[in-house]
Amino acid sequence: MSKFFKFIGLILLIASFNSISFGKENFFNQALKLFKKEKYEDARFLFERNIVFNPKDANSYLYLAKIYNHEKNQRKEEQNLETTLLIEPDNEEALLMLMKIALEKSNYEKVKDLSDTFVKVCKNLCNEKKDIQDSLKNIEPENNES
Repeated sequence: MSKFFKFIGLILLIASFNSISFGKENFFNQALKLFKKEKYEDARFLFERNIVFNPKDANSYLYLAKIYNHEKNQRKEEQNLETTLLIEPDNEEALLMLMKIALEKSNYEKVKDLSDTFVKVCKNLCNEKKDIQDSLKNIEPENNES
């Protein structure tokens, strides 16, 4: 009889872990649907909730950065991009977004550093790097002349 209760307890324990992991995925998927519908405030809440359960989910931080970009909150956008890169250093999209922020801030040294990293990891967004390098070339001579 004791073995029976242990077996039932084990099954319940496994079932609860499965429902928790499904819940984590469900928060991200729900948030992504809301993000695509441009319901940013609701999506932000679910992405943040997903991070509570899964603090190493780089995609949640990336989408939070996109939401903050839409809301014109550059400080929080940059924080979330930095966190994305801490978790996933080869995230092309986060590198690209940080390069654009660095360009806006005229932080050309950071753009160059990020650009070097971007070249190494580039798979899908390689054409975007050329645009950033072109804009960097267009700006650098102006800085050297003054």
